[in-house]
Amino acid sequence: MITKRSLARRRHEQAVNMRRKGEVTFIGVVEEAGELTRVRIFPEFCVGLQSLDRFSHILLLYWFHLRDQEEDRRVLQVTPRRHLGAPRVGVFSSRSPSRPNPIGLCVTKLVKIQDCTLQVRGLDASQGSPIVDIKPYIPRADSIPEARVPDWTLGGPPT
Repeated sequence: MITKRSLARRRHEQAVNMRRKGEVTFIGVVEEAGELTRVRIFPEFCVGLQSLDRFSHILLLYWFHLRDQEEDRRVLQVTPRRHLGAPRVGVFSSRSPSRPNPIGLCVTKLVKIQDCTLQVRGLDASQGSPIVDIKPYIPRADSIPEARVPDWTLGGPPT
């Protein structure tokens, strides 16, 4: 018989388990950053690129390796630097690279795939940034024209 007490204990155990650390396997690395960026996917993940060339844009998730220090992971409030006049906000209301989990996300134009190397345009990662994941950009799912944002986000760079 499930009692309120046993249900409460189970919920507490689930909450404790959710705080455990996870594990991320890097699937590639940014080899050359610039207007055109070269991303090398490690050979064991190369088969996962099959049919990706049918998409014009992709979502790249990457690791902010230059911000992976304990002090950067403790940052919970920032003033977005690339948005003139932006107020101090919680880190989860910004695209700051300093955050508890230094994961970056960027929509990029897929220029070409050659062997296990992607050439993309518009990636804001640095050379040496490990790649966490790749997902296809699907306008029906990824674009929300009526989304609401604060005024300070309307200026500045695209990411």
